[in-house]
Amino acid sequence: MDWPAGYWPKEKAPAHNTDFKKSVDQIFADRKAFIDLLHKAGDDLHTPFPHGDGQTLFREAILIIDHNSYHTGEIILLRRLLGDWK
Repeated sequence: MDWPAGYWPKEKAPAHNTDFKKSVDQIFADRKAFIDLLHKAGDDLHTPFPHGDGQTLFREAILIIDHNSYHTGEIILLRRLLGDWK
């Protein structure tokens, strides 16, 4: 995909209210699948993938943690600025 345009939705909001729920549900399903993959890997977390330049499952897990924590912080910041914090 083209960077960055290909990674952003063209719509400003989901077409239907259920679309947002589907997205959130998919995030949770993906997280569970990755956690299952980590458990299945056992002691092979640091074994480089046969493809790539030495990346490991542990490295990918750290990247996901870093990425998600950044976005969680942004969501918290926006909710505070908007006064939408209960």
